[in-house]
Amino acid sequence: MMVQRTLRALLAAALVVLLPVAVAAREADRVTVLAAASLTDALQQIGKSYETASGKRVVFSFAASMILAKQIEASAGADIFVSADADSMDYLDSRGLLAKGTRTNLLGNSLVLVAPVESKLALTIAPGFKLADALQGGRLALANAESVPAGRYGKAALTALRVWDGVAGRLAQGEDVRATLAYVARGEAPLGIVYATDARAEPKVRVVGAFPANTHAPIVYPAALTKDANSGAAAFLAYLNGPQARTVFERAGFTVLGAK
Repeated sequence: MMVQRTLRALLAAALVVLLPVAVAAREADRVTVLAAASLTDALQQIGKSYETASGKRVVFSFAASMILAKQIEASAGADIFVSADADSMDYLDSRGLLAKGTRTNLLGNSLVLVAPVESKLALTIAPGFKLADALQGGRLALANAESVPAGRYGKAALTALRVWDGVAGRLAQGEDVRATLAYVARGEAPLGIVYATDARAEPKVRVVGAFPANTHAPIVYPAALTKDANSGAAAFLAYLNGPQARTVFERAGFTVLGAK
């Protein structure tokens, strides 16, 4: 059942990614932003405030970062890309698909272990901790560990803590971090690894523990204009780096890094 849901979700995500890019007009009064799924709530709120202030429309498409990067590579239409990792942004940068001089490290985040809100599980995250036993026959929800930033960070953390081998065959892998969060929120997985900001946004889960920052690469969200961005996109990228957006990001639990 979970496999079928995952396949359906992947197809749906592909359509969500493709449609806004395919139909978005290239005029300067519309900005098309492709962004990591973990930014959904914050960016939608920021987009609404920007539209009110500027009168210009912002269209978003959210999915796993590398899926979005490859969509930008495959077709025109995106003006801004916001990734949950450097690798996905580097992918576009190495292909000459970013506007030079526009890339900034916008945000930081942290990684947490979550359980359904009604769960009574207590678990201390430390080297060799009993994660496999804590699953009690269930699966660990984790974004795809090979292609999704949250999954790669999670795998790195579990490997550093010497528990990856015990759970590698017991994963419920989501196509992005929000799908992973949903597995836990619905009670389909007893535990999951997501960003702290995602856990904060979902009342049906609780944080069991936080992964030490030194167990994985720094979680950084770069943002940049694409090479073919329309003339109105730079203003929204500047808005993302400004004080109004900072307030929203910080309220959501992100660390605001500013231009780097």
